[in-house]
Amino acid sequence: MASIRLLPELLINQIAAGEVVERPASALKEILENSLDAGSTGITVQLIQGGIKSIRVTDDGSGITKDDLALALSRHATSKITSLEDLQRVASLGFRGEALASIAAVSRLMMTSRTANESHAWQIQGEGEHFSQPEPAALTSGTVVEVQDLYFNTPARRKFLKTEATEFAHCEEIFLRLALSRSSIGFTLQHNGKVRHHLPPADARQRMAAVLGQDFIQTSVFIDEQAADLRLWGAAALPTYSRSSRDTQYFFVNGRFVRDRLIAHALREAYRDVLHLERHPAFVLYLEMSPDGVDVNVHPTKTEVRFHDSRALHQFIFHAINKSLSAPQQTLTPRNLEDASPRVFTPYPLYSRQNSMPLATTSQAPAFYQALFGANTVSPTPVATAPIEAESEIPPLGFALGQLLGVYILAQNSLGLIIVDMHAAHERVVYEKLKSALDSRSVSMQPLLIPVTFRADSLEIATAEENDAILRELGFEIVAISPTALAVRALPATLKDADATQLARAVLSEIREFGASQVMTGRRNELLSTMACHTAVRANRILTVPEMNGLLREMEMTERSDQCNHGRPTWFEMTLADLDKMFMRGR
Repeated sequence: MASIRLLPELLINQIAAGEVVERPASALKEILENSLDAGSTGITVQLIQGGIKSIRVTDDGSGITKDDLALALSRHATSKITSLEDLQRVASLGFRGEALASIAAVSRLMMTSRTANESHAWQIQGEGEHFSQPEPAALTSGTVVEVQDLYFNTPARRKFLKTEATEFAHCEEIFLRLALSRSSIGFTLQHNGKVRHHLPPADARQRMAAVLGQDFIQTSVFIDEQAADLRLWGAAALPTYSRSSRDTQYFFVNGRFVRDRLIAHALREAYRDVLHLERHPAFVLYLEMSPDGVDVNVHPTKTEVRFHDSRALHQFIFHAINKSLSAPQQTLTPRNLEDASPRVFTPYPLYSRQNSMPLATTSQAPAFYQALFGANTVSPTPVATAPIEAESEIPPLGFALGQLLGVYILAQNSLGLIIVDMHAAHERVVYEKLKSALDSRSVSMQPLLIPVTFRADSLEIATAEENDAILRELGFEIVAISPTALAVRALPATLKDADATQLARAVLSEIREFGASQVMTGRRNELLSTMACHTAVRANRILTVPEMNGLLREMEMTERSDQCNHGRPTWFEMTLADLDKMFMRGR
């Protein structure tokens, strides 16, 4: 058995770097947080090759003295805390004293800094475990941190980095996240010499608009609620702005971006009554509370926290958001009102003339199949010109009588009444068609006459560019047309009538979160289910009788059509005997 020995300092730092510096964005986050803690009013970030080749952060903060420069690159050396009491009331973003040491252990790092009391700046350089002595340098004020060749001395870690576009996208997300946390500070981001973002100091609403766009501002309610020592303020988007992923969810606790299950659950519950379970809310929210009410020393990345009175906090957040969403009409502009259409109730007289309808699909059925399921689809039911009176010829799901509340199809078969959830049923039909097409590698692509463009973040653009072959295999053509926009040029033919923007975002989100290989193997069915859900007929869509009958026939031909893709039933049958019992006939 080998004897126990102390690890070398460099190896200790490299192990720590594995937790703290996962990718260039992780290093950028730590450096930016130091700049914010230093009281900076302006910060410039310059990246080369997505931060893999170079990260340079310049700030105008308080600076670091000559004597403290070397300590700044040592593990567990910090100016933020000095005691356990300080740790329990941390107000700064940084406090662990290991980030710069971890970064220096896996890069070539140079730091130049000047305080207000010094006549000139001082500079220190490090490479792995070797550091120079501080030397005089030129700098007006503040600090400049340069990180070159990240993971140059740990090639096993470097090979796990993604492409330049993806790594830049992660860096950009960190940059925008911190820019949202401090709207009073100016931020500039350059990549490969080009300015990608220039955000001058502004109020919170202006900063949100600059980062997330005017659409977010125009479809949000603005919140400012207070109880005891808790204050929650910010913006929560209405359901009309809901997303297919959690990419527009920013929650800050005392200025620190956090991801917390308690907070996520409170927000999800607040949106439950107004948002479909498969959609995600968008928000930028700021929680202010006493520092000793939250423990930020949970994980090295400092994005996880624990609250001392979690139950009270959960209730406060839930009620604040729920109250704000209960009267959203105050924030709607005329353009938004078009999206906030009331629920459609189909009037009874619309179906009062159907008594003489023959028990067969009408001559309109083939056109419906082409519109709903693709031009190459042939109606499985022959078109009848006369009523079918023989009971044996009535199909299992019968023939449509009408539509209830824009949600359910009512049909009559030989036994009684059939009630069909039209969205759930159509979702299963489309899902099975997609599975069959993908299994046979015959997903046909439908070019769009006019490409659909939409605003996209850098991660969406990188995902589209890096996974073009996979997207084409799924029947999509999605291309970048600018650093902030994507265009959908083609969709799977089966889904050609879907909302192209929502569908593209959903597919890109799946690929980004789980990776292309996993999406096409272990999560293939989940992806196809998502695609089908975006295409299935929605509640409140008024269907014609031939359309309803066409869907019933498709259900009869589709495997597992008794349940939707989420396991819910798609139809129920009430026999004549069941109805007689309900109405006490024969008693």
